[in-house]
Amino acid sequence: MEGRAGAGALGPRLAGRLTAELILRSPQYMSCVKDYEIDLRGHKLSAIENLGATENQFDSLDLSDNVIVRLEGFPKLPRLKTLLLSNNRVMRIARNLEDAIPNLEWLMLSGNRLANLADLDPLSTLPKLQHLSLLDNPVTKQPNYRLYVIHRCKKLKQLDFRKVKQKEREEAAQVFASAQQPADASAQGTAATFEPDEELAQAEAAAAATQQQAAEPVVRKGPSPEQITAIKAAIANAQTLEEVQRLENALTSGHLPSELQGDTIQAQNGHTSAGDSVPSAMEEG
Repeated sequence: MEGRAGAGALGPRLAGRLTAELILRSPQYMSCVKDYEIDLRGHKLSAIENLGATENQFDSLDLSDNVIVRLEGFPKLPRLKTLLLSNNRVMRIARNLEDAIPNLEWLMLSGNRLANLADLDPLSTLPKLQHLSLLDNPVTKQPNYRLYVIHRCKKLKQLDFRKVKQKEREEAAQVFASAQQPADASAQGTAATFEPDEELAQAEAAAAATQQQAAEPVVRKGPSPEQITAIKAAIANAQTLEEVQRLENALTSGHLPSELQGDTIQAQNGHTSAGDSVPSAMEEG
């Protein structure tokens, strides 16, 4: 009865949640390697949360046999050296884990759902990671999986319970250095031909052209004043209705009839032939 009363005082359990109450109830002991460990296995936990309740008292966290999907949610736990997460559903690994668990040395992720080599990149920033297991993850079937992990995690001593050999480090460096060379060469070639001021100069030239176009006088698409005068004079002197209609259409469209173009050009050059016809037309009117 006293145990039940004590459990009630800690609060109700929430299924699938890593609560402070669950942390306080869970077994805590000294492991065979003399690490202080907490056992949080098999609670159907879906997320890592509320680990601040541990008050950074543990060297090892055992979260195996749950349903955790993301490796994230850690507060600052500088004491933590071992993290056991086998048989979960981890598909993503958060970045910047080194800020929360900088001294992590052992990470067991066997039996999860990591599928792509790029999904493992966040592990490369853990400065003291030496022992890593990714057995029974789809990613282990990717080409050059082992070499890629060795290349990304420089401090590894064991991968999937196999010692990392110096020969493997050299091969990984060679394989992935050569894979990066074409991309680096392409980037360098682009940098060699790129001139920082070129794009700016093109933009300035385009702006200057726009300003010049704006400053130029607008070209009239309709008939000029000389053309209008000539057409009106021709209409006044027209002898037939058809000729009047043709000249009115010319006035509307701006296309000067061929017989009037010569007079208009002379008027624009300072001659008065078209101008002389206007008074006569007006007088006749």
